[in-house]
Amino acid sequence: MEFDPSILLGQFVSGLCRGMILFLMASGLTLVFGVMRVVNFAHGSFYMLGAYMAFSLTQAFASTPANFWIALALAPVGVSLVGGLVEYVLLRRIYSKDHLLQILLTYALIFVIGDLTKMLWGVDLRIVQTPPILAGFVSLFGHTFPAYYFFIIGVGLIVALMMWFILNMTRLGKLMRASAEHREMVEMLGYNVRGLFTVVFMMATWLGGLAGVVISPTVRLSLGMDMEIIIECFLVVIIGGLGNVWGALLAAFITGQLYAMGILVLEKYAMAFLFALAAAIIILRPSGLLGKAAR
Repeated sequence: MEFDPSILLGQFVSGLCRGMILFLMASGLTLVFGVMRVVNFAHGSFYMLGAYMAFSLTQAFASTPANFWIALALAPVGVSLVGGLVEYVLLRRIYSKDHLLQILLTYALIFVIGDLTKMLWGVDLRIVQTPPILAGFVSLFGHTFPAYYFFIIGVGLIVALMMWFILNMTRLGKLMRASAEHREMVEMLGYNVRGLFTVVFMMATWLGGLAGVVISPTVRLSLGMDMEIIIECFLVVIIGGLGNVWGALLAAFITGQLYAMGILVLEKYAMAFLFALAAAIIILRPSGLLGKAAR
């Protein structure tokens, strides 16, 4: 089957945009697992919380042309503060427990945060307006794309560079990598691992909140949007490798393109391609594309 090159280009940009949103989500999820060894099923709830906070902030500063940028700066911080409270009150009590208890707790948080969202914002669909400066279109090789797509891609690339810098060039990043490999040794050296875990979880929820704010002008905010994205997010983590941020980036790019191109082949079954890829990775390389095999 032949496709118009402009259609392929359009799908490529769309897939890249989708992949960057998945990377923002999956990087936080895999960061928590890599350092804290916690599978956080509630990560999508922080994404939803970020989107709804963005709605409230844009409404509160509606008279200000920079209302979206205010929301972009403040909403992820608000989400990370909620994440820090959750880690301090709940998660740190179960680090030494069985993984099943971690799954049950984080899964229960989905319902708690969902009900709180319903109480605060109701059940009506909400819309966040695209900032005027990004409301136009960009022509590329004869094809027109929403300018906001390139903003999403740019945010994803900036976050990837930021993650590289933090993990490789800062003392915090070295402690995070050391804790992922030898947590007990880091504790014996006198470092506050509990405090480090709080910082890591706040970073992860900040990323989730950022993804929610960035995606908010392109979707209608509704209860259940957390569950819609968390499934794809886990597929990205499985394909890239649990605990590997760069694996999450690679897998997000692959899954974004696979979904975008899959729409051209079998529109109604595009998600099936992602599940098929995840199944193949689990069978052929259980540690993921860039993950390390358990020893």
